[in-house]
Amino acid sequence: MGRPTTSTALPVGTKVLSIGLHPSALDYSWMPDGVDESVLTARIGAANAALRDAGFDAVPCLIDNSPDSAEATVREQLRQQTFGLAMIGGGVRMLPENTLLFERLVNVLTEEAPGIRLCFNTSPEDTVEALRRWIQA
Repeated sequence: MGRPTTSTALPVGTKVLSIGLHPSALDYSWMPDGVDESVLTARIGAANAALRDAGFDAVPCLIDNSPDSAEATVREQLRQQTFGLAMIGGGVRMLPENTLLFERLVNVLTEEAPGIRLCFNTSPEDTVEALRRWIQA
């Protein structure tokens, strides 16, 4: 997937809401050997540091897998600040058991922040790349 055309790219400085499952909300039985809560917590921390180092104004928003709780958490973030872009992590989108959670998040984002753009990563390590597709450098 390439970068959007300049006319659709968001300006540098666009505030980003980075939504992902809290490491304690995951079932690690399906993950590769060696990936557990402490490993994932470290990977998320490194990804957040990489976002800051790359100059993104990103606000981490870790949620649990309860659609009601996650919706309330995201809604509160959206009421506190204005975001031009929301990144929804792979743990939310790629697990079939989180389909309702994903739908609820998309709906609350579009309801509370009309015009917000959405982007998606596949792991903490490619979050910077996902944001760069939508924020022009």
